[in-house]
Amino acid sequence: MIQKLPLFILTGASGVGKTTVMEALRELMPDFDVLSTDNDNFGTTAVKLEYQDRYNLLLHFANAVAKSGRGTIICGTVMPWDAQKCDTYNEFSEVCFINLHCDDATRNHRLRNREDRATWTDEMLKQHEQFAQWLLDNAEIAYNPPMPIINTTSTPPYQVAEQIQRYILSKWSQ
Repeated sequence: MIQKLPLFILTGASGVGKTTVMEALRELMPDFDVLSTDNDNFGTTAVKLEYQDRYNLLLHFANAVAKSGRGTIICGTVMPWDAQKCDTYNEFSEVCFINLHCDDATRNHRLRNREDRATWTDEMLKQHEQFAQWLLDNAEIAYNPPMPIINTTSTPPYQVAEQIQRYILSKWSQ
């Protein structure tokens, strides 16, 4: 019988640092596979996978990785109800979300300075402010286990990765 392992999902609004922290996580946690939900990480631009299809595929990957005794960290804006729709969701001992968060001014500045900055209208920025607030307001009630919040406003990516590592290792050893 194979022991079920936890799955870790690093979430948050766009611009909080999920993609930025991935390199440091890979360095700090070589025994974990670190994957992204970004569509351009699936090897093709000809066919764009819908969000739910990407989540399902990533959880299948994570399940295969877990069967080898390794852990997986998925980085991307995934909601608990979307993860629960995946057919391998129940193959994990638990699915632990971690919320990266930064203040609105920092997030808006980051988004307005990205390559795709032209797509970030004032309305989109406002929607992400509201979503970031929803994550903060619901970290204790919509997530099981409750979702820790790591502030990336002025914390360098490597230090953010160290905080993520501490949380993951505390859950991994249970």
